[in-house]
Amino acid sequence: MVPVCAHIDGLERIRQPLHRHCDECVKIGGSWVHLRTCQMCGGTHCCDSSPNRHATRHSRETGHPVVASAEPGERWLYCYPDDAFSEY
Repeated sequence: MVPVCAHIDGLERIRQPLHRHCDECVKIGGSWVHLRTCQMCGGTHCCDSSPNRHATRHSRETGHPVVASAEPGERWLYCYPDDAFSEY
């Protein structure tokens, strides 16, 4: 397997979403388009196509680098600091 980036390559397991909603959008009554699950803390947040872009905001504020798609049937990871993508 070709190395992708240290953040993705260092994951011991892929965290799956615990639910199918954006944690932050629920708090503020917002809406989302697609969901991403943080691979550090397991939180699920909305994508950059969503009005509030909570996944990117979460990564910036916490330093948590990698998300996985929380959409059914999608199996990919994205690393924000390295702009790296990997399917699994």
